[in-house]
Amino acid sequence: MRNLPAEGPGYPSPVIPLAGIRFAFGTLTVLPVRVTRWDRDAARAGMLSAPLAGLVVGLCAAAAGGLLTLLGSGPLLAATATVAVPAVLTRGLHLDGLADTADGLGSGKPAEDALRIMKQSDIGPFGVITLLFVLLAQIAAVYELYGEGWAYGALAATASALTARLALTLAARPGIPAARPEGLGAAVAEVVPVRAGLAAAALVTAGCAGAGALLDGFGPLRYGLGVLAGLGAAHLLLRHCVRRFGGVTGDVFGALAETAATAALLVLTLG
Repeated sequence: MRNLPAEGPGYPSPVIPLAGIRFAFGTLTVLPVRVTRWDRDAARAGMLSAPLAGLVVGLCAAAAGGLLTLLGSGPLLAATATVAVPAVLTRGLHLDGLADTADGLGSGKPAEDALRIMKQSDIGPFGVITLLFVLLAQIAAVYELYGEGWAYGALAATASALTARLALTLAARPGIPAARPEGLGAAVAEVVPVRAGLAAAALVTAGCAGAGALLDGFGPLRYGLGVLAGLGAAHLLLRHCVRRFGGVTGDVFGALAETAATAALLVLTLG
């Protein structure tokens, strides 16, 4: 996590939307956006703005794959580039969180020991295996979609990135405590009101379903189900992490994002 400025006085409430966008892009991407506020109000607005960061990441991923396709590359290379872009734009933090969470869960140790394992800089066997299969699944799914046409792969890349960040919005709802008193998990835990999170979920789901309608008659159903499947998979992982660790951490948020993106992509390949 980046070194962020501490909360300070003198920030008027009207700047919250802009501060929230800065928070979302500054913490969830490597884009040069300076986080100007680090307080609960900014964290709430930031987590509600997380899908916007996902939209930008997804569009960049779609652009990379689309450009290679237009230059004459095959769907496998386009799929690899599409999956690589989100990793680059997050400096691998979500993938690192996925690996650390897998190591913590796979250790079978009590919460305190598992959290200590997750904080170590190295990656254990559970993390390596999880990364391998998740990345292979993502590339395989996007490869299949590019095989249907450039638009299918590009839209899937965008929808999966949106779903990944929407899962973070919903994971910051009340009733999901932080596992540690410090870190990104503690900063954003329980900041998003349930109604606001559901409204964000409805907006993203409807937007993806509407975009799917541009592809074929089953597009709205496929993309609506893809978003819901991604959120469902992330929810199951979140519940398990809360039981095992006592709450969420920055690593858990990364794991939720990658899980949601992968599940969404897999559903989009069906039918």
